[in-house]
Amino acid sequence: QVQVVESGGGLVQAGGSLRLSCATSGRTFSSYVMGWFRQAPGKEREFVVGINRSGIRTSYADSVKGRFAISRDNGKGTVYLQMNSLTPEDTAVYYCAADARPFPGMRTYEYDYWGQGTQVTVSS
Repeated sequence: QVQVVESGGGLVQAGGSLRLSCATSGRTFSSYVMGWFRQAPGKEREFVVGINRSGIRTSYADSVKGRFAISRDNGKGTVYLQMNSLTPEDTAVYYCAADARPFPGMRTYEYDYWGQGTQVTVSS
């Protein structure tokens, strides 16, 4: 059974920064592509960013390009999401997802393993 655990959410003022972390257990971390999604109240879960197994390839949603950065440390078994210049529109529950496919997808159905989510609230 693969477990995905996020951490690092919280409350921040607009313009501030947060860093989310996510770790998996079960299989070797480097065998997973990783993705971050978010879901705001009353909205569908949406793709934020994905990263391939080695960390070389990344893909960002247009809404976060230039503000968010994903990275992974396969030695530590952790993926990070650095979020800068946060706005109230970034308020959501952020979910980390993992899958054994070779390339990170942008659709929720492309990930088999999900964390419980971590709340990010940006105040104006």
